[in-house]
Amino acid sequence: MLFIATLVDAQENRPFPKVEDMHNRKWQFLATKAQLSQKETDAVQPIFMDYEKGLWEFHSKTGEFFKSLMKKMNDHTINYVEVNDKIAETKVTEAMMFKNYHLKLKRILSPEKLFKYYGAENEYKKSLLQNLPGGPNQNGRRPDRP
Repeated sequence: MLFIATLVDAQENRPFPKVEDMHNRKWQFLATKAQLSQKETDAVQPIFMDYEKGLWEFHSKTGEFFKSLMKKMNDHTINYVEVNDKIAETKVTEAMMFKNYHLKLKRILSPEKLFKYYGAENEYKKSLLQNLPGGPNQNGRRPDRP
């Protein structure tokens, strides 16, 4: 959650790629890694884009809440009950969004292809984390650890 607030704050301080460009880059990675056929690509891409846009919009809205939370932490006026409830609600909403995404994908892709697709999504996320400043270096370890 704090990552979202940090991302929102970082976007205000320096230029990031356009959201559409990030979605397109991720889509190309997934379609290639999962070895989707042209027919599968044509069927899955709109579902993927809707899901990604929905997640982005949801995270933008919740990001505002968590950004305001950082201010409250500095003011020592934080309502922990409200924050904890918002964290739980966020996780439940994300899970429901993913389940809807999954149900749509499983109508189109074979179980094996869907497994490869999810593997490609995990590989994409892992590559993003490894490329963050302070992330693992080429030997798979963080620079500050032996």
